[in-house]
Amino acid sequence: MARPLRIQYENACYHVTCRGNGRQHIFVAEYDRRKFLDLLVRSAEIYQVHLLAFVLMVNHFHLIVKTPRANLQEFMRHFNISYTAYFNKRHGRSGHLYQGRYKAFLIDADSCLLEVSRYLHLNPVHTTQLVNSDEEQKKEYLRSYRWSSYPDYISSSHYPFLSLNEVLGYFKGDRTAYRDFVEGGIPLIEKPLEKGKGHGIVGNGAFIRDMLKQATIKPSREQPAGRRAISQVKPERVLRAVTKRFRTTREEILRKQYRGPARSIAMELLYRHAGMNQREIGELMGVDYSSVSVARKRLRDMLAVDDSLKKQFHAVEGALIQE
Repeated sequence: MARPLRIQYENACYHVTCRGNGRQHIFVAEYDRRKFLDLLVRSAEIYQVHLLAFVLMVNHFHLIVKTPRANLQEFMRHFNISYTAYFNKRHGRSGHLYQGRYKAFLIDADSCLLEVSRYLHLNPVHTTQLVNSDEEQKKEYLRSYRWSSYPDYISSSHYPFLSLNEVLGYFKGDRTAYRDFVEGGIPLIEKPLEKGKGHGIVGNGAFIRDMLKQATIKPSREQPAGRRAISQVKPERVLRAVTKRFRTTREEILRKQYRGPARSIAMELLYRHAGMNQREIGELMGVDYSSVSVARKRLRDMLAVDDSLKKQFHAVEGALIQE
């Protein structure tokens, strides 16, 4: 059977899920879940992905994400590698954590986002241990389930990284109306993702036809449809902001021999804010694609432990956005 299509474009919405290899647990302790969310948020910040909803089960997880930069594959590759590396090290194991690659369904936000969000949020009550519980017990369990975005949608915020307006906007921000919508589906056991079997697109007929038509265009390795249309600033503005902060010159940080954080910071900001992919950044910097990837990873590792460098990075980024 052919794999579902990977269709990427700016501001696309996806339902993403991964299951443990051989249905094994991907969370052993509460700390694993906290680390999972930490790494998820970090990856979302790096790739500028909006996190709309999530639920963590014992042996799988579900996400709804929106990708302003048309980069779902890069985001999920980075995130899954990060969590697998953590999990294997912490629990003294090796090899694959997940059963194959992640599954992603492109969602027609206009017609199916609400339905998919309800399906995701109802996962905790559609488990075998609750099969004999009555509806009120299931509602109580659902509202108190910690490892889900659902409590944020119906009450106060626990996870500030969530983008709630995309879904709550359909109810004009009325959390009670959304709660009634979700909990009204408890006895239904709907499976909206069944609509996407084979092609990976959940939407109405016109949306599916349009997306399948777009999928006939073959993008380059890191140039999905629409990527160039989302550039926020020109590359020269990025270079100017970096050189001003670090009191150096454009010519200096473009030299391969340059030593110092300014070059890596420029690479990261060119990716985040100038709409450039790693191949394009490499061509500008005189290195190959993989060297850019390594430099960006090294910078992220340094930012995690060096508060002074982190302050400089945010200062450059802030100046760039406000310019």
